[in-house]
Amino acid sequence: MIGARVFFITTPLQRSSITFFFPKIPTRPVSRFSPATRPPIVAMSTTTTNKSQEELDSIFKLKRVVRSTVRKSLKAMDPSLRTQQDDAIQKTVLEAPWFKSCRGLCAYISCKSLNEVDTSKILSEILQHPDTMSTKKLYVPRVEDKNSNMRMLHISHMEDLIANSMNILEPAPVDAQGNEREDVLQADEPIDLFILPGLAFDRCGRRLGRGGGYYDTFLKRYQDRAKDKGWRYPLMVALSYSPQILEDGSIPVTPNDVLIDALVTPSGVVPITPRATEIM
Repeated sequence: MIGARVFFITTPLQRSSITFFFPKIPTRPVSRFSPATRPPIVAMSTTTTNKSQEELDSIFKLKRVVRSTVRKSLKAMDPSLRTQQDDAIQKTVLEAPWFKSCRGLCAYISCKSLNEVDTSKILSEILQHPDTMSTKKLYVPRVEDKNSNMRMLHISHMEDLIANSMNILEPAPVDAQGNEREDVLQADEPIDLFILPGLAFDRCGRRLGRGGGYYDTFLKRYQDRAKDKGWRYPLMVALSYSPQILEDGSIPVTPNDVLIDALVTPSGVVPITPRATEIM
């Protein structure tokens, strides 16, 4: 490891600061691929492969350290501060031109026990007020197994959601008439927007998930779908509480990690990519 970084986060309703200590590490560069580009496959020797695996193991270990630290800070958030930030973030999204103009989107269903930024108002506005939301087509996640397989299925009402074995709301695989729900990976039209959860982020576009690999796996699959169809890749926007935003370079990444285009924070939108800067 090379060097180290120490920084502080102080929230308005907390008298004391929370100190984070994260190693500054040299990680592999993560490319932001457009649907039309893909890195070449290069054959590696056994020595190179072993070294690469050692590097990955080191990165995964550091990810676990960061996850543990951020989970503790989220758990320590004052409930009233959390509610304030939930309201501010959702208000920003609902009033954003890039949200109002989108016709199709994938969005996560927030889980309170996971300390995720609330999305209930966003989902309700789409589903309960289609006249003001320009009839957006909404897809939400359904976890299929423990092997990082997840689908995004179309829903039309909040009643389409059921609690799974972990008490997390997700769409039933069939609707009330017994018809299979439309899978976004089989849809004939592209989506414009992904609203993503995560555990930690930085202003360089790095996103740290919870370790299951569900979103990175799914996003790669959608990227392949968009490439095959010649579609423009959707805007990737993550929602984040203040303690989840870390110093640039503090989040270890691998080549399989998908970068985001923008962050929505309690203070507003943080555009990251040139595309996000142009439209936000």
